[in-house]
Amino acid sequence: QVQLVESGGGLVQPGGSLRLSCAASGFTLSNYVMSWYRQAPGKERELVATITETGVNTNYVDSVKGRFTISRVNNLNTMWLQMNSLTPEDTAVYYCNAKSRRSRVEYWGQGTQVTVSS
Repeated sequence: QVQLVESGGGLVQPGGSLRLSCAASGFTLSNYVMSWYRQAPGKERELVATITETGVNTNYVDSVKGRFTISRVNNLNTMWLQMNSLTPEDTAVYYCNAKSRRSRVEYWGQGTQVTVSS
């Protein structure tokens, strides 16, 4: 059974940090581009960060560059998003995504809530 399970969300004060994890099972992680998306209330889902299959290349939306770091370890079937210097604008549900460039198969996690507030 294919699963992506996010964890690590929560309530944090502005300027704080959180580390999100995405645990994958039921498929071979190394065949998939992995991404983090987020969706704030009343807004469309937004691509936050992407990491290629081997982890060599990463991309970030401009608003998180220099603050967020995406990483993965394929043999642990896990991806992370380190989020520093958080602001209230980072408040959203964060989703883990896996997509195969070969087969176009795509998987989503259930999401984890991140709330940045004083």
